[in-house]
This record gives sequence, C-alpha cells and structure tokens, in this order.
Amino acid sequence: MLDIEFIRNNLDLVKKGTKNKGHDPKLVERVLGLDERRRALITQVQEVRELRNKYAKEKDVEGGKRVKEELKQLVPQLEEIEMEYVGKLSAIPNIPSEDTPVGRDESNNKVIRSWGEPREFSFEPKDHMDMGERLGIIDTETSANVSGARFAYLKGDAVLLQFALIQFALETLTNREKVAAIGATVGNKYEAPFVPVVPPVMMKTEVMKKMDRFDPADERYVFEKDNMVFVGSSEHTIGPMHMGKTFSESELPLRYVGYSTSFRREAGSYGRDTKGIFRLHQFDKLEMESFGTPSQGLDEHELMTAVQEHFMQALEIPYQVMVVSTGDMGKPNHKQTDINAWFPSQKKYRETHTADYMTDYQARRLGTRVKMGDKTEYVHMNDATAFAIGRTLIAIMENYQQKDGVVVVPEVLRSYLGKNKIVPPVK
Repeated sequence: MLDIEFIRNNLDLVKKGTKNKGHDPKLVERVLGLDERRRALITQVQEVRELRNKYAKEKDVEGGKRVKEELKQLVPQLEEIEMEYVGKLSAIPNIPSEDTPVGRDESNNKVIRSWGEPREFSFEPKDHMDMGERLGIIDTETSANVSGARFAYLKGDAVLLQFALIQFALETLTNREKVAAIGATVGNKYEAPFVPVVPPVMMKTEVMKKMDRFDPADERYVFEKDNMVFVGSSEHTIGPMHMGKTFSESELPLRYVGYSTSFRREAGSYGRDTKGIFRLHQFDKLEMESFGTPSQGLDEHELMTAVQEHFMQALEIPYQVMVVSTGDMGKPNHKQTDINAWFPSQKKYRETHTADYMTDYQARRLGTRVKMGDKTEYVHMNDATAFAIGRTLIAIMENYQQKDGVVVVPEVLRSYLGKNKIVPPVK
C-alpha cells in the first residue's frame, strides 16, 4: 500500500495515477477523510486513557467509571474506522512511473526495442499443437479426459526440453560472474547471484492479500475451508519469505530464483488460446525475486529485464520489449515491462515474460524493511519471469521447426538435452 503521508503530500499525483490505472480517484479523498477521523479518534482515546490513569492514581471511583464507559464507546468506533481506513488505503493502486504509457488496455503498450528477425519459412509453419501431437510430446486429449480443459501431459523430449531450460537458467543465475556480466550491460553494479528456491505452491489467503496478488479472486483456486490459495507464480510465496524482517543495508540486494508449478483459473479468457499449452490452468515457471534498498529498486528491475533478454538472445528467438500501459499493468506495479516472443504460426508476438517493479508497495504490507544508517525504510521489491516454461516450449518448437516435422534444439540447450534434434517417434 502507499504511505498515507505520501498521499497527503502528493494528492494530485496519487489521484491521477489512481485514475490512469482504472480506479475511482474519489477513493483517495475518502481515504484522507477516514484518516482525519481516525487520527481524531486516536487522540481522543489517548486523552481518555490518560484521564483514566489519573483517576486510578487519585482513587477516584466515579471518575474511573465515567471514562471506562466513554472508552467502551470510543474504542469500537476507532476499530471500525481503522478497519475501513486500511481497506480503502489498500485499494489505492501503486503510482505508475513517469515513463509508463497511459492507456486502457494492452493496445496502449509501447514497444521500446526489438531483437532478431522473424525467420522466413519455405513452408507454412505449423502450430505447436500439431507439432506436439505428431512428435508424441504433448497430449491434451488424455488430460481432458482425466482433468478437463486447459490441462496437458508433457511427454518425452518436451519434458527433457523443459528441464534443459531450467538447468540453463539456474546455471546462469547462480553464477556470480555471469550475473555481474549481465548487470554490467545495464549499469547494475551489484554482483549477488540468485539463490535457487523451490517454494510452497499453497499459501495463506491473508498472506496472498498482503502481496496484493489475490485479486481478481476468480483467477485463484481458493480453499476456503483451509484458508489457503494456490499460487499463480512462485513469487507469491517468495515475496513474503521476509515478512516482518529488517535487513541491514549490506545484505541487499537479495535475489532469488524460484521454480514452481502454478495455477490460474483463466476465468476471463473464455474462448482465448483454447488449443494447446499457451494458456493452461496448471503450468510451470521459473521466477526471479529481488529485495533492495530504495535506490537499488529500479536498477534491479533493469537487471531482470536484461536477464530475460539474455535468455531470449541465447535461444535466438526474436522478441520485442514492451513498456506496459497503466490499464494493463498490475495494481501493485510502479513499472512493468513485458517481453513478447515471435510465434510463427500466429504471425505475431505474444507475451512470454513480464518484469514488475513494485517500489515499497508490497513491503509496506509485509513489514519488510532495511536499516540504512540512522533511518529505517521499507525495501523495494521486484519480480520477473525467468522462463514461463509452456510458452517458451511453444516459441522454441515453432521457431525451430523443419519441413519434415523435426524440431532443431537451440544450440545453447543441446548439452543439457543431450541431443540436437527432436524427431517423431519410430512406429
């Protein structure tokens, strides 16, 4: 959430940012009104409690009874106002950065750079599902019978390719020299490698809400009986790892790379990408997470985008880097960039990566701080995709397909996979 003092001192900026993100700017005024009432009640309760202590010392029974009754009235009022205040304050989105395009949806996202040229095929390129079925490595027919729509069995070389991607990413991100070299390309001087994590895939509902990733609730698989929810990405359980902790400045930036299976209902995607493995209820991801000082936050965002580009260039897949507009970015995000890879069968670029910079918006709810000299501030948090496995598999299969149905393995993955080509099974 935003700092209330920041809201008071930057009222027009907060109202403008709230509006540009598609929220009602009147919410900001309501929060300030609640804050004023809240502070007045806090002062009143404190004064009555001081009077109660005075009467207790003086052994004034009648006075003590009067203030006790008064507190019975005031404390519930304060608790009610406090609850409404926190709820409304939490509803105000993070302020978008100055270079975030203003717009209603993804059509307003802005391409800031491109890499690679889409391959010219001497034949009509097939989509990943036609290829996957013929190669015997993707099976959605069996999964539909077992689990329903938007699930898939990956088999054989698809599985080997998945774990080749994971090995390649982990070998890169856990290597201090490689991280430093990538960071140097964007002026990030911090060499700390990423600590690999396999986090829980279920979390307490209230903790997901502290991460401000619970809504929209119809996207989540929620288990009300257990007060639990499935994660939609590994950063959902990596971000709260340091709830209530205060770091020393020398400990930051602290970087993690988490691997997990993730779950989304895809409730708002009816009729979209129903064929294949592009948009599933269950999918695997490698996700980066960073905790830094306020001055490190933007540098960490740039590093993560540089890592994503390093991976895509290593795979030699054409892509575009997009600055995401106010109407398409997440509520906690201050800045968001996406990478869209070229999908030959669709003849367009589709999202494979995202990088989110939240400033201290999440950390304020989580209580994660850093002590710098004689002051303590909230950390700045970043998360970003290393690999969304399913979508990366699609990009590889489609960009590396051959006329005879063979898929050439990207050179950077061959040592992990142990082969140069994926071929149809011998019948």
